[in-house]
Amino acid sequence: MVLQILTLVKFNELLFVINEIKMPEQKRIEQSLNLLLDICSLMMSSGADTKRVINSVNRFAEALDFKAHELISHKSIIMTLIDKRKNETYTVVTQIPKYHINFTMVSEISKLSWIVVDKKWVYSDIFNEFDTIKKAKRYPLYLELLTVSAAGAGFASLFGGDYINIFITFFATLFGFSVSKIAAYYNINAYARTYLAATSASLIASIGLLLQIVEEPQISLATSVLFLIPGVPLVNSFIDLFNNHILNGIVRFISGFLSVLAIGLGVITAMLIYNINNFM
Repeated sequence: MVLQILTLVKFNELLFVINEIKMPEQKRIEQSLNLLLDICSLMMSSGADTKRVINSVNRFAEALDFKAHELISHKSIIMTLIDKRKNETYTVVTQIPKYHINFTMVSEISKLSWIVVDKKWVYSDIFNEFDTIKKAKRYPLYLELLTVSAAGAGFASLFGGDYINIFITFFATLFGFSVSKIAAYYNINAYARTYLAATSASLIASIGLLLQIVEEPQISLATSVLFLIPGVPLVNSFIDLFNNHILNGIVRFISGFLSVLAIGLGVITAMLIYNINNFM
């Protein structure tokens, strides 16, 4: 009886030692998986094309002693990692958060992936630097409003508008962009948000035509909605198609097309409200 108890105690101690040995290895795998998924989803939501995301994540995975295979759609990521140390395979799935275009984030993560390879960083170094990039503050809202509005006014000037056109376009863009931000705050559908912003901007831009205070009112109406043009989805759609990421390319193209359609409907709505039949 005593011998059995001693044997059981020794067996339990052995299991405890084995688990203590496994714990750090299991923690390494879990931490690496979470980090790579976080990097992948953040790059996608920030506006990177699919090939750039895959190449960057693969570099991070190699530094962490994994070989990565990714299946990326517009809304989710399926990632399979092969642990080079144990030759074991792990598959994880995550959702991509809402898209907020941030090319600074994409650029910094891409540069970090090359630094990691060149300097042979370990997990802690990668995690700390990535966390710093992830927590970097965006531009303040007032600065976004002013610069986007100034850009709209600049387009009006570029297309031959006079000072009144530029003035009207600035405030039309400011109003439309503000409506877009408010709609985003209340989690309104992206296409509905684009439609509301286009309608709002067009209503302000049409004032010049109604009051007949400008010679070419169509300039203000056309340039006041340019901030809504979905350049990133459309450009990324062709990049993805050329790189054989067909599904993502098609989805991004359709998304961009729907945004353009929403802009057009917004302009038409403003013209119907003011009963504008033509620009002449």
